[in-house]
Amino acid sequence: MYDRSQPRLNWIRQSFKLLSWSLIPVALLARPAVSAERLYVSYGALERSISVAALEAFVRKGELDSDLFVYSQYADAKRLADLRQALVVRADLTPIAVSQFLYTPQGEILLRRLGQVIQPESRDTGFYAIRAALILASSDPEGLTPLNVFRKFPTRGLRIDLQRSLQIAGELEQAVSRTNQATATINQLAQLEALASPIATTTPLPDLASRGAFSWQKQTIRLVDRTRSFVTALGRDRVFPVDVYLPQIRTERQAPKIPVVIISHGLGSDRTTFRYLAEHLASHGFAVAVPEHPGSNAAQLQALVAGTVGEAAAPSEFVDRPLDIKYLLDDLTRRAKSDPRYGRLNLEQVGVLGQSFGGYTVLALAGAPINFEQLQKDCGTQALDNTLNLSVLLQCRANALPPLNYGLQDSRVKAIFAINPIDSAVIGQAGFNQISIPTMIVSGNADTVAPALPEQVQPFTWLQSPDRYLALLDRGTHFSTLEETTTNDSIPLPPEVVGPAPEVARRYMNALSLAFFETYIANQPNYRPYLSASYAQFISQDPLPLSLVRSLNVDQLTK
Repeated sequence: MYDRSQPRLNWIRQSFKLLSWSLIPVALLARPAVSAERLYVSYGALERSISVAALEAFVRKGELDSDLFVYSQYADAKRLADLRQALVVRADLTPIAVSQFLYTPQGEILLRRLGQVIQPESRDTGFYAIRAALILASSDPEGLTPLNVFRKFPTRGLRIDLQRSLQIAGELEQAVSRTNQATATINQLAQLEALASPIATTTPLPDLASRGAFSWQKQTIRLVDRTRSFVTALGRDRVFPVDVYLPQIRTERQAPKIPVVIISHGLGSDRTTFRYLAEHLASHGFAVAVPEHPGSNAAQLQALVAGTVGEAAAPSEFVDRPLDIKYLLDDLTRRAKSDPRYGRLNLEQVGVLGQSFGGYTVLALAGAPINFEQLQKDCGTQALDNTLNLSVLLQCRANALPPLNYGLQDSRVKAIFAINPIDSAVIGQAGFNQISIPTMIVSGNADTVAPALPEQVQPFTWLQSPDRYLALLDRGTHFSTLEETTTNDSIPLPPEVVGPAPEVARRYMNALSLAFFETYIANQPNYRPYLSASYAQFISQDPLPLSLVRSLNVDQLTK
């Protein structure tokens, strides 16, 4: 088990990194004539000040002058050491990248939230001053660190509302506590399920995470959908590449159809992010198609950083992504009529796997429509300014779409596997109630982008399908299952953001996705025992323990 004793400090470190890395935070501002000399920490009518020079001395030498000595009496040596380290946590981003993000809708929401806590000495809103400080700090040789942001604040005094910051910290600790409680409940239920249905171990169990017996060939095709003008305001064609992995299976008379799985990447990723999983499934006899969604891929984030686009993903991506999959299936069906390589694909019983934004994509294909009523409730200014859920900032972009039924469900999709899906606002309970096909949801309880409880655990309780599974990675983050890519457009993630043992998480995905798609897409019921709490317990390993449950309700979560 890991230490949960300091969730607040860990969240501060992660949040400062994720301000840059999870969503990727326009022109440079002129250097201000003044910069902050003192920090004023206020709590109601009470106020004390700390000089920025005192913080600098504390960071450089560990010295506590009279300004800081008063506060040091309320913290032990470890907390002081953690504070000293936190003040110089650096996000390696260019000023253009920071500026571009802070001018997006999501960036402005985060600035308003920060402005509740950090303000000029005049007590005016801190919105513009914080934006200037972040951009200026990122252009300084010392880089974007909390201490450098304080230095670059464009007024002589910087006021921190301790009362409001403690309120936010309290909300955070409540969220962490509820997530820990949900984790404990899921672990307990998984233990009970494992005891009730133990997996037979009289013979060695197969290693579902290892490569299978089939070789495969990879082909990249380029698709052009000329029917998207009703989605894209400019009426442009939707052009996107697809990597297709075809297993080399000997052709025999009366040979069965080859099962098909499609993989949808998340925001800022590309079609190489789950290459390991595509190759794994292909080695076990699946044909795997991996499209690249052009409006929300790594190239889109690079364009945001370069200043050629204004946001990480346009609202139309909530419609375009599922339509990419539908068009891909249509194209494969056309190819099957003339190309023998595709003629044996079973395109009427398809599995789809997606992560993050791709998780939303597979839920939409399974029958969950965009929930405009829920978006109206969750996306008001006050709600957004107070949310701790970063994924809602992206989900609420869907609220800019015309409130129509876009017909995103595809009857050819017979089972879905959603990793860290974003869904609480854009789909909500009403949308989950409409999903009736087999569904696997994978969650990580250390996910600070799409938090486990509101985005995966609670939504799992809304599913009506009898064939539903929830896999929980203890200490899993939003990035645990991703393969490190080396494409020019990809943005590398630091280890502390990825989290512990991503190689273990990828082995879990290999095993669980194979068992799931063999059962529900390849019609191999002998794989069903591996979709169980006892098998998850069997393959679980530290430092990333795995639990799996098939049953969970709201009452169990709230006990």
